[in-house]
Amino acid sequence: MSKTMPTLELNPHKRIPLLKIKTHHPDHEPQLPISETKSHPTRPTASDLPDPPPSNNTGSIYFIGTATTILSWHGARILTDPNFLHAGDHVHLGPGVTSERLTNPAVDINALPPLDCILLSHYHEDHFDRLVEDSLSRQFPIISTPHAKSCLTSPSKPEPFQNVTALDFFDSLIMPIVQPTSTNSNGKTPQIKVTAMPGKHVPPGPLAVANDLLGAVPPTNGWLLELGYTTSAETAQNTQVGYRIYISGDTLLIDELKQIPQWLHGEKIDLMLVHLGGTTIPGAKMPLLMVTMDGVQGVKLMKMMNPDITIPIHYDDYDVMVSGLDDFKKEVNGAGLQDKVVYLDRGEEYQFQVRGL
Repeated sequence: MSKTMPTLELNPHKRIPLLKIKTHHPDHEPQLPISETKSHPTRPTASDLPDPPPSNNTGSIYFIGTATTILSWHGARILTDPNFLHAGDHVHLGPGVTSERLTNPAVDINALPPLDCILLSHYHEDHFDRLVEDSLSRQFPIISTPHAKSCLTSPSKPEPFQNVTALDFFDSLIMPIVQPTSTNSNGKTPQIKVTAMPGKHVPPGPLAVANDLLGAVPPTNGWLLELGYTTSAETAQNTQVGYRIYISGDTLLIDELKQIPQWLHGEKIDLMLVHLGGTTIPGAKMPLLMVTMDGVQGVKLMKMMNPDITIPIHYDDYDVMVSGLDDFKKEVNGAGLQDKVVYLDRGEEYQFQVRGL
């Protein structure tokens, strides 16, 4: 008997506020400060065509900084790994390990437009900082790892979170997007299926065993998001997938990642967001252990997953990151993959088209 997938309805017209304290805004909702919009490097965009089609199948990824992005599609907005500290602020990353932020986010947390849910790869302060944890409404929907759920909902917290969904590797969640008339003009309902993918922050071996005992570095997920449409109440089984986004999460290039192309059974990944940085602990001055991919591993992951487009994120925001964007660019150029990568600065967005409308 197949396992029933949980459902989280995304209703852009009836959202739970992101923050505990309502921020005063003018009558219109805040807009993201987009400095530039980029698109596929080798394909025309809808605006380039003589008769542009309706734009409701257009999605976008907005890069805020670190691993913090906003995925927008059909009016729904998903925030990933919220980290809104500023340059000079510090995070705690484990016993005796702290790191200083070197950059500013493209937008502050209290200036965000309304959102629908948070996709949190793991419970680590450079992905879910203390400002975020203190500020968020306890009812706001969060999707994360079982470990993160146990931390966020712990009764030992003064204010436990109340709306956290845990997904283990290859568990899925269906997120139908409520439309003004419940379906679009073609009788299809847009939805996003999110599936947790393997990831390991600590390399296999004695250090991983020690980390399991100490709980110093938390377990982490990658994510596979499938954007598509359905005409049936049986949403998971009758979805016409029009776009796939793989988010690596904070992982190294481990053998378990090979399970992802196998799980896809030959289906194509359209976009990959890869967490880079070559993050080292306890820090750059004492680089004993690398816990995120560097430029070399990032390109090897591109070859393994074979996405149509890759966008690097999480590469230079903290002083524990020793392999910056230049390292990745050098490896990309050496492999002849320049047309397969889009580089976003903080405050820029990438637009894409979802098939099937």
